[in-house]
Amino acid sequence: MAAPRAPYACDPDFSRGRLFLEPPSRTRSPFRRDCDRVIHSTAFRRLKHKTQVFIFHEGDHYRTRLTHSLEVAQIARALARQLGLDEDLTETLALAHDLGHPPFGHAGERALDACLKVHGGFDHNAQTLRVLTALEHRYPDFDGLNLSWEALEGVVKHNGPLCERDGTPLGGYRESGIPAGIREFDAVYDLQLWSFASLEAQAAAIADDIAYDAHDIDDGLRAGLFEVDDLKVVPLTADMIAAIDRAYPSLDEARRGAELVRGLISYLIGSVISEAGKRLEIAQPRSVDEVRRYGDQLISFSPAVAEAEAGIKAFLKLRMYRHQWVMRVMGDAEKIVRDLFGRYLDDGQTLPAEWREGAEPESAPARARRIGNFIAGMTDRFALMEHHRLFDSTPELR
Repeated sequence: MAAPRAPYACDPDFSRGRLFLEPPSRTRSPFRRDCDRVIHSTAFRRLKHKTQVFIFHEGDHYRTRLTHSLEVAQIARALARQLGLDEDLTETLALAHDLGHPPFGHAGERALDACLKVHGGFDHNAQTLRVLTALEHRYPDFDGLNLSWEALEGVVKHNGPLCERDGTPLGGYRESGIPAGIREFDAVYDLQLWSFASLEAQAAAIADDIAYDAHDIDDGLRAGLFEVDDLKVVPLTADMIAAIDRAYPSLDEARRGAELVRGLISYLIGSVISEAGKRLEIAQPRSVDEVRRYGDQLISFSPAVAEAEAGIKAFLKLRMYRHQWVMRVMGDAEKIVRDLFGRYLDDGQTLPAEWREGAEPESAPARARRIGNFIAGMTDRFALMEHHRLFDSTPELR
């Protein structure tokens, strides 16, 4: 049963609005409108052929960025419903969080970051913001989707503040600095990069972690990279496997794995709701602005569950992400991205007409970023087709 709207939830009736003024919808709240715009975007459709871990042709049952985003949205809405948050905004953030990822998963991101290193690098969160505010061309009066301030804030800050109040970068941006795409947009439309995001954004972020843990286990089992019993080295999953075996001593391996994944999702959702309840009871925020100013994440794993969850991530890193076969395929994928970037940079005429340089003179950084934007939008399949078109030999990624 859904909890009533909490005083610390984002209220669509009090949204800070949009960068470009639009008349309100007669039938939808601002946050529902945001969600619908994401779902109908070109970038969202492309997620169906963008890789999580396995390349698109390796099997119909492995996750893609699209199916992952849908699963994140389901988990995020479950959290929002129990915590009295706005489900539409939470769903918007869950569905939009991967729009900036390039083809071939983290391998593609590493390659693009290297290609763009002298021009500010590549950051998928900054690229998501570019997609939502500039690269989608669906409306006559503005570029992007013109989402609400709350949606853009949540996309950029779902993992916490990006800087101190004085602008000093935090976390992963401490050394590299806040990406130019975020800095430049923030100068036009202040997203308060120094503050925490709404609880809706925090719910979407932790839902992403839960989905990754559970569903990468599912895909790894399906691919034969490890077996259910291998997960007994992780205390949390060891206890779950023991309980499954006691309840179903003759269960086949496929159902055993599915039961583990189902149980893990339920356990992690329940633990987040419990921990969030405790933190909210201590913090007593009376508004979403008090959430932003509180100074810490309010939706999180408890320390004990965070340690257990880190054990799952360590297992997956060793047995899946660093598996010899996965590493070889991802190495070939990185080469494809590097090859494409180099060819487009050397010969702009190899780009589609709409991505070639316009009439105005263009700086080297702007040209490199334009090429990066084009590659980041590619699906795995299209990147392979482009490499076939431009090069004599293309890795098979198998």
